[in-house]
Amino acid sequence: MQLKRIGHVAICVQDLDRAAQFYQNLGMELVWKDADWAYLKAGNDGLALLSPQYKQAGPHFGFIFHDRAEIEIAYEQLKAAGVHLTSIHEHRDGTASFYGRDPEGNWFEYLYEPAPVAAGVGG
Repeated sequence: MQLKRIGHVAICVQDLDRAAQFYQNLGMELVWKDADWAYLKAGNDGLALLSPQYKQAGPHFGFIFHDRAEIEIAYEQLKAAGVHLTSIHEHRDGTASFYGRDPEGNWFEYLYEPAPVAAGVGG
């Protein structure tokens, strides 16, 4: 299992619009906004804002993997070790992830992000 890096931190917010605007005003780029969560980036680092309606996981940090197959391997290894895990979720943009809890009850996410396709490639 080869972790690439910690890719994002997720925090809970009461007012998603207000929080997203605040972090944009600090210079972060809004990448995605849904009804119950938003995702912002500064360089390669991400910040997920979770509204009270977000039910997948609580505040957490996300580990990024190089290869999609590593998600499956990590999932099976952690499950065999008795770690509490959610199922693997396939996202619409090609990412795959699952959540777990460390021995102290803190949430973490294992995430595979495919490399972005350069503009004009394959088109």
